[in-house]
Amino acid sequence: MARIKLDLHPLFNKGGSIDAELERVMDEAERKRIPLVEIIPGKGSGQLKKHVLRFLQRKDMKTRYHRVEKDKDNHGRIYVHFRH
Repeated sequence: MARIKLDLHPLFNKGGSIDAELERVMDEAERKRIPLVEIIPGKGSGQLKKHVLRFLQRKDMKTRYHRVEKDKDNHGRIYVHFRH
């Protein structure tokens, strides 16, 4: 299955950059009709994961994807599923 992987470790302290990268990945998944985006906020304190989940819960974002799945085996990973 085709997927896009976004590792947020390099962007850790750049709030605006994180949102811009999340937007870019969502746009790319829609444009290329890719069914799965894997976002890696890492384990750390959990603040980055919370930021990503808040971003995905925005009203304008929720309409773009089918569902969000938190990896049950690795709590530092989030999957965003698309239905094209």
